[in-house]
Amino acid sequence: MVAGWREWVSLPDLDVPWLKAKLDTGARSSAIHAFDLEEIDRDGDPHVRFRILPWQGSEEDAVSVECPVHDRRLVRSSSGHSEERIVVLMDVVLLGRHLTAEVSLSNRDQMGFRMLIGREALRQGFLVDPGRSFLGGRAPKTVRRTNRGA
Repeated sequence: MVAGWREWVSLPDLDVPWLKAKLDTGARSSAIHAFDLEEIDRDGDPHVRFRILPWQGSEEDAVSVECPVHDRRLVRSSSGHSEERIVVLMDVVLLGRHLTAEVSLSNRDQMGFRMLIGREALRQGFLVDPGRSFLGGRAPKTVRRTNRGA
């Protein structure tokens, strides 16, 4: 399935119906903007609580999330800085297809997209056309707002 370099995705397990994501074959792993991280123990299993702001430039529709910790990894950013990040598994709907992504939790506040989908997740049946965008359509105008960077 061919996707554009940026697409609207949803995170159904987290009740996030719309999130603008950058599809980046140069990045191995996926990442999401997460804040207020709190590591907790659930019956001996490590979990993490965090918050997601789905709209760029807006604090509306913030979502509180709790997930099992899948892994901890040393991740190198595009600027070359390495940091250890918590990784969780997320169900992502891209172009109407469900995929499971290993997603690192990071501060993407200064980035243009709240989520980055890397090549490991894209290997689940996607090709990226770098000259095209939003092949799966855009979020409905009723939920997009000018200040949300649609």
